[in-house]
Amino acid sequence: YCKPGRMADTLAAILSDRARAGVRVLFLHDAFGSQDLTEGYLDSLRAAGVRIAIFRPVHWYSLHKAQSRSHIRVVVVDGRVGYTGGFGIDDKWFGNGHARDQWRDTNVRFTGSAVAQLQATFAAGWAEATGQLLTGELFFPRVPPADDPAQLAALFHSAPTIGSTPAERYLALSIAGARRTLYIANSYFVPDEDFRRLLVRAAKRGVDVRVLTAGPRTDVEITLLAGRDTYDELLAGGVRVYEYQPTMMHAKTLVVDGSWSSIGTMNFDNRSMVFNDESNLLVLDPVVGARMDSLFLDDLRYAKEIRRPEFDRRGVVERLLEQGAALWGRLL
Repeated sequence: YCKPGRMADTLAAILSDRARAGVRVLFLHDAFGSQDLTEGYLDSLRAAGVRIAIFRPVHWYSLHKAQSRSHIRVVVVDGRVGYTGGFGIDDKWFGNGHARDQWRDTNVRFTGSAVAQLQATFAAGWAEATGQLLTGELFFPRVPPADDPAQLAALFHSAPTIGSTPAERYLALSIAGARRTLYIANSYFVPDEDFRRLLVRAAKRGVDVRVLTAGPRTDVEITLLAGRDTYDELLAGGVRVYEYQPTMMHAKTLVVDGSWSSIGTMNFDNRSMVFNDESNLLVLDPVVGARMDSLFLDDLRYAKEIRRPEFDRRGVVERLLEQGAALWGRLL
């Protein structure tokens, strides 16, 4: 996701400087998500030596692939440091996530063997876009043993497939495995019937199930409305739902029992789980889990809990809008 502005200009300056210094800089952008970047912007990068490729440009002969987008966020430095999360290249990602037009997001920086897995997700997209395979120690250097071998992490790359998807299986197993707490922060929360059933089952077996999603500052209102159409069932089943109030909440995280965490790009909707390429770092570690719990609970200070008595008083028009939006749930 890219738009012109101060952040895009800053990134261009950094990439151009590194390319001129002899660093091999590869920039892969999705044709849909970065359509606002101008040819002038891209030409300036090319002039500095940055290699640019576009993922799945839309043509009449490739319309069957038009809805399957690259939603991954990959930054890999020297094959040793990786970043992923909900971030994009836009000025809305400046700020503290508590003021209007300063989006709230969660991202992760990591080292270790999972970086090579993140690099592999980039390499898969680069190969499709250019026909070039990225191999060798320049992109996949030997990584020394981790400082703390007890910290287990892996990069989960989900891509469209036939039948149940890896994204659906990962999320179903994470929910089914919860025994004490299940905290989900997700900007586009439209769980289908099966996932609603899993969440309610978790709550009924005594798990503290809480969901934080976008509120009135959402950038995609139809998704908010479709998500609200599921609240009745979730609230009746014991799931607690919160909507973030100050600004757009764009994070995509999950933490189970304070130990199993996920930070990345995957939304809790059919588009992410079925149509898009997504990247999430999965971590099995109580220290990281405690940090994720703390972040989630702190965000609730800026959120409004949806309570049944008040929610039941919403008007007929709101209910009709929610039901209408829910009809598009498979595409959201």
